[in-house]
Order: sequence, then structure tokens, then C-alpha cells
Amino acid sequence: MRNKNSANIIAQDSSKVMYENLLPHEFIQRINECPIAYVPLGTLEWHAKHLPLGSDGIQSRGFFQRLAMEIGGIVLPMLFLGPDYRYTGSDGQSYYGMDCHSFESGYPQQLPGSAYYVEHELFNTILDNVVGNLARAGFGIVIAHGHGPSTIAFSARKQIFSDKFHVITHTLAELGFEGDQGIMTDHAAANETSLVMALDPQLADLSHIIDDEIPVSVWGTDPRKHSSAIQGSFLIEKNIDRVVATLRNMVAEVPKPDLVLEFQHVKNLLDKPIS
Repeated sequence: MRNKNSANIIAQDSSKVMYENLLPHEFIQRINECPIAYVPLGTLEWHAKHLPLGSDGIQSRGFFQRLAMEIGGIVLPMLFLGPDYRYTGSDGQSYYGMDCHSFESGYPQQLPGSAYYVEHELFNTILDNVVGNLARAGFGIVIAHGHGPSTIAFSARKQIFSDKFHVITHTLAELGFEGDQGIMTDHAAANETSLVMALDPQLADLSHIIDDEIPVSVWGTDPRKHSSAIQGSFLIEKNIDRVVATLRNMVAEVPKPDLVLEFQHVKNLLDKPIS
């Protein structure tokens, strides 16, 4: 396993693996070399009082940036909409996700900042359009991971993506990790807190829950005792090692798109007003 001296393992400039930052010739070079697209399945969701609302996307995007720098491929912007468990209270208010799971049965409460919910059917349509567009762009492999219900929905459409778009799809869990040693295996507990600490130490602040008898929405091992940037870096590197060989073997079997910047019959639009 690689030995990292710094806890913040995304120390080098990773902007040039981000889809939105690439110039066309840079996009072509990266996809021709390695036609993998990485889709961070994020949310804007309460992650206790000590983690940012975008924790899901921050973690999956950060891991994918690290993976893309190691093996190649291109990282998409965070997809922050996602499905979840939903409940309508006796007050007529809609509650979802941790609004329900964080409290005793029958006592849901709206948690500040959560703004991501879409129906499962709509999310499936969004996923189909994302994967379809990526196939059109030339990608042969799509890896997605992040918010739990979003990741499960993506995995469930694997055969549809293959049949409809001829694309290989995987989540990080499908590529291999065990128990709490994976990426994003709890909610705002030791695993996720450690990952955020490693990716951007300024975004996590345990002081906000240090005196809480029961921190709201911390689901898993107590982060106050078991989280650190060093642990987060360990988890990232451990899982990079797990998936790199598998992905390299996949890429070797997938046809390269061989895109070029050549056009014919270009219309002259210079100095012409847009009507």
C-alpha cells in the first residue's frame, strides 16, 4: 500500500480530472486513454452537527478524483438529487431520510439543510439519462457511489444500462470492500467523518458534538472516539488498492473511443448576431 505523509491525500491539483474543467482536447486525451466516467452520488443532507451538508458528494467526488489520478478516467459533477425513505406525518408534513431515522418511531422532525429528495421513478429516469449521455460521449464504464439509496438504485439498473446503452456499470461496493473498511459505510459516524477529515480537514468540526449525550443522526461508530484524518487517508488508499487492478482489467477489455478534433462543413458564425 502507498505511504502517504500527509493526512490530506488530495494535495495535488485534481481539477484536470473533473469533467467540467476539461478543454475539448484534454477530454479527448483522457477518454481515449481510459473511458471510465465516475459519478459522485451526493445529497444536500443533514450529516449531524459536525459535518457539511454536502458530505456524500464531497466524499465520493474526492475518492473518485484520487482514483482518476491513479488510473485515469473523468469525474462528473456531484449529482445531489436522490431517493430515500419518505414518510408523511400526521401534520401533513413530508419527512425523509434522516428526518425519520434519527428519532423514535412516530416522532419525525425536519433536519435543517436537507434538500435532495426525488421520487425513485424520477431518479431512475435521471440515472438513465446520465448513463445514456455518457455512453453517447464515448464512455464504456461508469462507476457511481455515494448516498446509500442513490447507490442502491444505480446498482439495481445494472442490466438495464448494459442492455440499453452497452455500458459496464459498478458501485465501489461491487468492486470490493468489507464491513466498515469501505467508502461511506455509515452516516456521519467514524467512517464518513474520517473521510471528510482526510479530504478537507477544514470541513469537519467535532467540537459541535463533543458534549452531546446522543448526537443527532450519527449512525455508526462514535466519531468522537474513532475518527481522524489519518484513518480517512488509510481508508481511501486501502480502497484505491482494492479497485485499481480490477478497473485496469476492465479498461483493457473495453473498446477505446478514439475520438479526434476534426470537423467538416463548419458554418461561419463569426460576427453574426444571435436571432
